[in-house]
Amino acid sequence: MKMSHSSQQSPEAARAFDDSAFRGFERTRESEPSPASSAKQKRARRVFSAAEKLRILQEAASSSKRGEIEALLRREAIYSSHLAAWRKQLALRGTEGLEGAKPGRKPKLDARDHRILELERRVQFLESELERVTGNANYVASLASAAGGSC
Repeated sequence: MKMSHSSQQSPEAARAFDDSAFRGFERTRESEPSPASSAKQKRARRVFSAAEKLRILQEAASSSKRGEIEALLRREAIYSSHLAAWRKQLALRGTEGLEGAKPGRKPKLDARDHRILELERRVQFLESELERVTGNANYVASLASAAGGSC
């Protein structure tokens, strides 16, 4: 390593600077995993079924002694916010609310909305049929009264 005259240092001083300044930043090959990334593997996210959520909620509801809910949370490895969210889901939508949401975009119309549209179309059709039939009946009645009055 050739240095210019103005920045000459002893090799020991340069090595000491290099070691202290770049400790932990040693070069590694691209194929080797870094120790930091191998030590902290990302855990897979836990997914609870509706039955598991309901079981945990019932167990929490039956807890009467001090510390039982905390022990339940530690044993199941969940947070109190999970219980609060599950209680809210259960109160709003019943046991169906405890099931996980389907991934992806929500449909614009659900099955209930489709049924409402179908019934509204049927009502409109039946009203138009009723109007046509009553219109024909009125026409026949007017013809009958006109024919009966001229005879």
